[in-house]
Amino acid sequence: MSVADPVPAPSATARLQSIPRLSIIVPMINEREALPALLDHLRHWQQRGAEVLLVDGGSDDGSDRLAQAMGFEVIHSERGRANQMNSGAAAARGEVLLFLHADTRLPEEADRLLLAAIDNGRDWGRFDVRIIGNSIMLPLVARLMNLRSRLSAIATGDQGIFIRRETFQQLGGFPQQRLMEDIELSARLKKISHPACLKQKVATSGRRWDQNGALKTILLMWRLRWAYWRGSHPDRLAELYR
Repeated sequence: MSVADPVPAPSATARLQSIPRLSIIVPMINEREALPALLDHLRHWQQRGAEVLLVDGGSDDGSDRLAQAMGFEVIHSERGRANQMNSGAAAARGEVLLFLHADTRLPEEADRLLLAAIDNGRDWGRFDVRIIGNSIMLPLVARLMNLRSRLSAIATGDQGIFIRRETFQQLGGFPQQRLMEDIELSARLKKISHPACLKQKVATSGRRWDQNGALKTILLMWRLRWAYWRGSHPDRLAELYR
């Protein structure tokens, strides 16, 4: 081929092969200090064929530039977890969307496990969770979270929610609210199908429980959920949460 010859366009087969089955979407805001460990974790899944999208909600500590310098795709969005996750989903190419918090780490073979659940006919699912922290109550908190999730078919963002793209689009994505967007989406999803409740555990940070006290945090979370189910506006609950 001469220099002047046009480069052949990739075949349809090659284009299809380049489309990932799994897209991992990570909302972030001012995560520069924790970013190296997060990106190291995400690179593992990238190397296994997953698409990784970091969605920055307006960081002022250079998180977005650092992630880009380390070779990751960064999308910019309005601040707010629901906004950021919806923006990531809109840009993602994968058949399955996995929404991962920046302080959560996936278990071994997470991609294979969740894709197997989807291939077995599930529209969505989540992992069990373990909480990493100093409080001796955290193992019990995690156990109760996992049990409650199995009984209620409701998942929280800490558990690594994964959804078939078509189902996510059918529901219009995460609701535009400041808090409980994961609870609300789960309530809508379970009307379509029961979630795949994978027993393998994601590891998530317990800093909230360590900083504020485990018992106090548990009571606050239950208070917020109870108020939400009774119809309190998410904006009001977000203020209480803060």
